[in-house]
Amino acid sequence: MAVDEAILEHIHRGESRPTLRLYAWQPACLSLGHAQPISDVDLERLHARGWEVVRRVTGGRAILHTDELTYSVTAPADEPRVAGSVLESYNRLAQALLAAVRELGLPVEMKESALPSAGGNLNPVCFEVPSTYEITVHGKKLIGSAQARKKEGVLQHGSLPLVGDLTRICQALVFTDETARAQAAARLLARATTVESVLGRAVGWETAAQAFVHGFESELNLKFEEGELSTSEATRAEELVHTKYAHPSWTERV
Repeated sequence: MAVDEAILEHIHRGESRPTLRLYAWQPACLSLGHAQPISDVDLERLHARGWEVVRRVTGGRAILHTDELTYSVTAPADEPRVAGSVLESYNRLAQALLAAVRELGLPVEMKESALPSAGGNLNPVCFEVPSTYEITVHGKKLIGSAQARKKEGVLQHGSLPLVGDLTRICQALVFTDETARAQAAARLLARATTVESVLGRAVGWETAAQAFVHGFESELNLKFEEGELSTSEATRAEELVHTKYAHPSWTERV
């Protein structure tokens, strides 16, 4: 999360170019939406499983990042591919995501659901909550994405679950009792899916990453250049870890 923000700051100053970043998580980590209370998290259960927790700058609800491909898009607000309203840019990026997962052989489609009202949905799990331009397979959500528009520019990131049990997230969240936990897990399986579940076989991270590169290049009419973090970006990311993303004042907000 710190790296994504550091890249965005450098883009704002003209020191970096618009970026598609693809990454994975080790160890598994629960990320909370910007305004989601830490009270949604059962910290004892979380730590018992060796998982971590972080808060995103984007909205939405909790995601357990494990066995997935995570993407982030950072660009200045006047970049044509993300310019306009949140929904306009979200739609353009959704077209690229569609192309990417179709390259993997997934029969995906895009649902134009209504956005949940701010604070109106108390469900703590991201993949259970409908979103506009939602990418689905057979009616089940496949990619969870969220966008933040800041003075520095636009940051959108999201996750594509590749393999594994999506209901693991329920083990790290607070429920009134075990019956409610089991019901949440059942709802999640009914509303969301993984690449492996759809295809009946596992798809590796590198294969998925290449599909994302191709999908974004073809749909957004661009050509990526592979790169590494600059020394300045890496230094700023470390600062943001210590002052923000690993600090209780940010992560543990009520």
